[in-house]
Amino acid sequence: MTKNIIVIGSGFGGIAAALRAKSKGYDVTLIEKHADLGGRARVFKRNKFIYDGGPTVITAPYLIYELFDLFGKDYKKYIEIKPLPIWYRFVFEDNTHFDYSDNEERMQKQIEQINKDDYVGYKKLLKFTEKIFEKGFTELSQVPFNNPLFMLKQLPSLLKLKSYKSLFSLVSSFIKDEKLRRVFSMHPLLVGGNPFTTTSIYGLILYLEKKWGIHYSMGGTGKIIEALEKLMNEVNIKIIKNNEVIKILNEGKNIKGVKLKNNQVIKTQNIICNADPPFVYEKLFEKKETNIFFNIKRSRMDYSMGLFVMYFGTKKKYESIQHHTIKFGKKYKEHLEDIFENKKLNQDISYYLHRPSATDSSMCPDNHDCFYVLVPVPNNSSSINWSTEGEKMRDLIVNKMEKDLMPELRKNIVEDFYLTPDYFEKELNTKYGSGFSIQPKFSQSAYFRYHNQSEIYKNLYFVGAGTHPGAGVPGVLSSAKVLDKIL
Repeated sequence: MTKNIIVIGSGFGGIAAALRAKSKGYDVTLIEKHADLGGRARVFKRNKFIYDGGPTVITAPYLIYELFDLFGKDYKKYIEIKPLPIWYRFVFEDNTHFDYSDNEERMQKQIEQINKDDYVGYKKLLKFTEKIFEKGFTELSQVPFNNPLFMLKQLPSLLKLKSYKSLFSLVSSFIKDEKLRRVFSMHPLLVGGNPFTTTSIYGLILYLEKKWGIHYSMGGTGKIIEALEKLMNEVNIKIIKNNEVIKILNEGKNIKGVKLKNNQVIKTQNIICNADPPFVYEKLFEKKETNIFFNIKRSRMDYSMGLFVMYFGTKKKYESIQHHTIKFGKKYKEHLEDIFENKKLNQDISYYLHRPSATDSSMCPDNHDCFYVLVPVPNNSSSINWSTEGEKMRDLIVNKMEKDLMPELRKNIVEDFYLTPDYFEKELNTKYGSGFSIQPKFSQSAYFRYHNQSEIYKNLYFVGAGTHPGAGVPGVLSSAKVLDKIL
């Protein structure tokens, strides 16, 4: 009984945790509510177009390779992950652009074209983010933060690294030009945070990209999920799809099992949740246990923004569009304040445009192009009615893309659909339909996040975006490594 374990949810975190538990000798059952695995990394297939549902930027691919290494398997026989020559193209409001890559000569030339003095600042910023990376990622991303004393021991180092500053503030202390400040501080948006309030610890992403580059999985991110599912089958992890855990059974603080939507009961004393922690604590326990300190912690949590994601295919190839393009609106800070603080929609949007067919022609029919465009929007604590606002947002985005980047886009779209925060709330069970669970503020990092080992229940564990170390593919894969230390 004690050596079996149930994993709820099959995002990257859940799959990684299932494989790591299996390698430790546990009898593992993974349960997924949908007909397919992946969670946020699900795949949508429409009319010969293939769309990755969520994560498209692969960094630190060794964290994926390690899962195959656990069982002596050669990852190259399962997946092909390629480095991209241009990581992101940033397009500014005046339609000038900046190509971000590991080509240092090209980076220097572009930075100096914008502001001659900022290349020196950029080099200093990289050196500083290397120190943050060594502490925040190398040393701390794979260790549990369940003990307040352990957190206290880290504070002097974190303060020395200026973790009390926002990332935008840190970047601004090195970089003077406003355009370049946006480029080098945008990374919190990839993990659900506002660059103006996210702790500068997340500057480590800047160095993480420099160290390992930005990659793409041929066939899409979904091919990684497919390969990991194959690996799970090979090592005899039981996978239950199309059946949802509706209750966690407990007696006091002791876990007893789970009840599924089809009324099946599976007994276990060990559960790993890849589900969003607030959903688990609020919805899945029939007999709730709690304490006053945990209630205070939960009540003060700030949640990440929501996401409006439009997937579309075109009969025209837009060769000038890079694999990853980020288009800034005119009012950057004000737009982010509307999303995170004022909770209202803004016409002056910034957006991230993903074109996998720039690298991989298998994602769409011949002579066509495949895209998704992601726009940060307020989460559902805003009470925005997406049944009426969804079409308006779609039209706004198409108009912006047609004007900014993609001439005659509207008449070249051959198929499209979109997801709103309602999808994240109803289908992925995230609180307020947040795209990345809780925000990555200092007051919600490490010990202050939901713990990897439950603060309330024995043998209940968490992986994924809402727990330590946080969102993003490297973060959720690292959260499974944290459980290695706990289990």
